[in-house]
Amino acid sequence: MPFKSTQPDIQLPTAVTIWDWLFDSPSSAVKKNPTSSLRGYSNGITGERINYAQVQEAATYLSTALVKRYGLKEGEAIALFSPNNIWYPVAMLGTLRAGGVISGASPAYNIEEMTYALNKADAKFLVTVPCSMEVAAAAAKNAGIPKDRVFLLEGELEGFTTMKTLLDVGKSYGDNGQIPSFKIPAGKKNRDICAFLSFSSGTTGLPKAVMIAHQNVIAQVLQVQLITPPDLQKILAVLPVFHITGLVHALHLPISINAEVYMLPAFTMKSLLDTVVKYQLRELLLVPPILIRLVRDPLVDNYDLSCLRRFSTGAAPLSEEILHLLKKKFPQTEFKQAYGMTESCSCITAHPPEKYDYKYGHTVGTICASTEIKVIDLDGNELGLNEPGEILTRGPQITMGYLKNPKATAENFDKDGWLHTGDQGIIDEEGMLTITDRIKEMIKVKGIGVAPAELEDLLLGHPEVEDVAVMGVPDDYSGEVAKAFVVLKGDKRGSKEVEQELMNYVKARKVRHKWMTGGIEFVPLIPKSASGKILRRVLRDQSKKTGKATKVRDDVKERAKL
Repeated sequence: MPFKSTQPDIQLPTAVTIWDWLFDSPSSAVKKNPTSSLRGYSNGITGERINYAQVQEAATYLSTALVKRYGLKEGEAIALFSPNNIWYPVAMLGTLRAGGVISGASPAYNIEEMTYALNKADAKFLVTVPCSMEVAAAAAKNAGIPKDRVFLLEGELEGFTTMKTLLDVGKSYGDNGQIPSFKIPAGKKNRDICAFLSFSSGTTGLPKAVMIAHQNVIAQVLQVQLITPPDLQKILAVLPVFHITGLVHALHLPISINAEVYMLPAFTMKSLLDTVVKYQLRELLLVPPILIRLVRDPLVDNYDLSCLRRFSTGAAPLSEEILHLLKKKFPQTEFKQAYGMTESCSCITAHPPEKYDYKYGHTVGTICASTEIKVIDLDGNELGLNEPGEILTRGPQITMGYLKNPKATAENFDKDGWLHTGDQGIIDEEGMLTITDRIKEMIKVKGIGVAPAELEDLLLGHPEVEDVAVMGVPDDYSGEVAKAFVVLKGDKRGSKEVEQELMNYVKARKVRHKWMTGGIEFVPLIPKSASGKILRRVLRDQSKKTGKATKVRDDVKERAKL
């Protein structure tokens, strides 16, 4: 039998959009609270702020401008290419209100990666910030998006329409001229309507666009609400909001519980610490690399962080050593973490309040409300308590599949609604899940998925490379980093010069978290199965035996920012 959640089922509305649920439903915090007590999004550095009533008004004007002036149609995608910004949720919600789809993109993308994202999502508009415009404009041109459909979230640049102009356009139609909010079409439910496209590697292959339905986000927020303590009234958004964690926990959940969000456009340890102290934050949602910095960076000792009561994490494993150091350095704190992926719209499991304890830190929590888990062996047989196997999960937060990729969808989402996570784990007598291994190939660098196939395709384009396999290797700072095993053409032998040339080749073409930080190892051949599948475990074992797993650290100077 599947393992079930011990929490009460969520009361999930099936006929409303995210917009209507957040702003026009009986449960809406915006409707239930007077404007004077509404919280909102703040820039943690500058203090610029917009409360949730202002977000609702601005998003309404934006949706009207997009439809009436620019012809946005229901189901069309708008790409958001920006660091964390208080106007990001306005662009997001305005698009959803009009029936559009948001495709989030990493602000670190280069032109090639951004072009891929735009084409994959079939984006009709691109919204960005001045510092990203060089990449944005070139990628938009490559993807056939005209210049008049490339907008600025903030600031000004000659020849580009600003958010302020768009809001003025929408406002000019008057209160009676605003478009009605998009509704779920007759005969459909909110699980059938895509709201977001978020890029993930799934279990294998190149990045794919995960279709996240309106239901998925609403369900996940309701699930998280059940285990959110009432003292969570201030939320730090240092994790990128284009990522599924930021999308749910920093952009949607805060509106539903009327919590203030303090956004950091970019991470530095100083800006993080300054914001914690300035706003006396009680809980921090951070990825493991930042938690590692908190216990090892001497700058932390210059701050009074006694306001902190809880650390929350996910996206990648955290070692027992770091858990011990966290507890020792911040004895007044509790600890929790969650487990999930883009395909599950964030959490499958999470620590409930009664398990906020470092002794449970090696686990990823209990099963979320209205969610089931199966643990299966290689033959598909269901396993019981404390028996390791692949984690399968089913629930209202499980997404729609991959855009225009029925083969990959069928591989990861079976006909009975189970998502095959590609992760191996066990469930104990307390209902706690522990992840024991990763079956899937994806590399998790600072919690961000990196597809080996993407880097393998790139390196195969180098004139000296005959064959290549890429996989993740453990890293104290990033959780994992990419390492390449390379077969050179002809009789060429590997050298430090060739290694550096290949590393620079990747650096010039990929965003930083995709660099070969784990080094490059030259091998005589890449072991493969009869079907041609790379046997990465064999490579990993060979590397351990030969002792050639040396990590090259030529990016140390660039670690001031995450």
